[in-house]
Amino acid sequence: MVNVGIISLGCAKNIVDSEKMLGIIKKKGFNIVNNENDADVLIINTCGFIESAKRESIDYILEMGKLKKKRLKSLIASGCLSERYKDELLESLPELDAVIGTGDFLKIADVIEDTLKGKRILEYGHANELDDKDSPRILSTPKHYAYLKISEGCNNKCSFCIIPKLRGRYRSVKIEDLLNEAKMLAENGVKELILIAQDTTKYGIDIYNKYMLPTLLRKLANINGIKWIRILYAYPDSITDELIDEIKTNEKVLKYIDIPLQHSNDEVLRRMKRNTTRKKIEDTIEKLKSIPGMIIRTTFIVGFPGETDDEFDDLKKFIVEKKFNKLGVFTYSREEDTEAYDMQNQISEQIKQKRYNEIMLLQKNISLEYNKRLIGSEFEVVVEGQKDGLYYGRSYIDAPDIDGITFFKSNKKLNIGDFAKVKITKAFDYDLMGELL
Repeated sequence: MVNVGIISLGCAKNIVDSEKMLGIIKKKGFNIVNNENDADVLIINTCGFIESAKRESIDYILEMGKLKKKRLKSLIASGCLSERYKDELLESLPELDAVIGTGDFLKIADVIEDTLKGKRILEYGHANELDDKDSPRILSTPKHYAYLKISEGCNNKCSFCIIPKLRGRYRSVKIEDLLNEAKMLAENGVKELILIAQDTTKYGIDIYNKYMLPTLLRKLANINGIKWIRILYAYPDSITDELIDEIKTNEKVLKYIDIPLQHSNDEVLRRMKRNTTRKKIEDTIEKLKSIPGMIIRTTFIVGFPGETDDEFDDLKKFIVEKKFNKLGVFTYSREEDTEAYDMQNQISEQIKQKRYNEIMLLQKNISLEYNKRLIGSEFEVVVEGQKDGLYYGRSYIDAPDIDGITFFKSNKKLNIGDFAKVKITKAFDYDLMGELL
């Protein structure tokens, strides 16, 4: 029996690809292991979005390559880094036995078999295809939640982003296929569906000629067993009134949305080719905030080429004014093969880091202020574990891995995946403390 393990790096979209590879591998008769030291074959599903992610992926490949001196027979790289640097990876990293592009992971079982026969494999060229609807899937997330990838690729032309070249054009998954997948997940105990894509709000535009995310939400809400539906990666220019109304009225759709805004200044947005304006962003935020209990998460990029002190100050004022519930910051990463790579007035790493620290300090205070207002509130919390005598989990205001958690006391025994009613008694910068009701 050949033991196969997967290390999944980067975003939630990569997690879904890894889970589908696990399903294919198991169906083919391989044994899946969770510890790399037990593996005969190891797959590293890489990220190649920004410089830090590329370094992490390379470091993992080099570190896992050391295992080939022990028991590891085959080391395979898949994902975005593999698509982006396919030729260079095989040439410069002798540790690797195969490199697989973003659209080629369905061939993983054949690639494994070939590498075990001593072949070195380069498999790529299908980044614009979408034919994995019948792929089996083994969840790597806790049993109570799963990611549902509703589309692949991206048609936006953001000047800083390499993703369209790595993942191909925008391709929506048919509604019936998503419903079948969601039903299967629900039957296996999933209670929270987290909708992901490079751009969730444009779902359906390519195959139905209109934005179909509201329709998809309505249909998903009819599936028995699904309790929460969460929306991530919503592109601001395609958040429609219909979508906002669906979030407001659909009881299963959480009053939570992740909108990567990237900046607030019109001139920076123009250079970023974000296809939106400060006014449009503000209008959308105000409509969303009209929904009682609405949580808005966003991310910004600081240090984009040419970002002046005034433009950065404009961003800071915007953040202070809007008081986002959740906020993340990236320093601009200069990526070859993007339009922004050749822009003039690149910002020094020192200034980028200074601006990053300023925004994070701002948000830390905003987050604490918001959390303090939650003291006395009652939330349904999904239990995710125990630590130091306390249970912890997430309410609707927190997405897994990127947001905070709620700790709470309970004399009653609870299981992972249970929902508990918790009253908030104490607030921290990002996390909350409460007690079971």
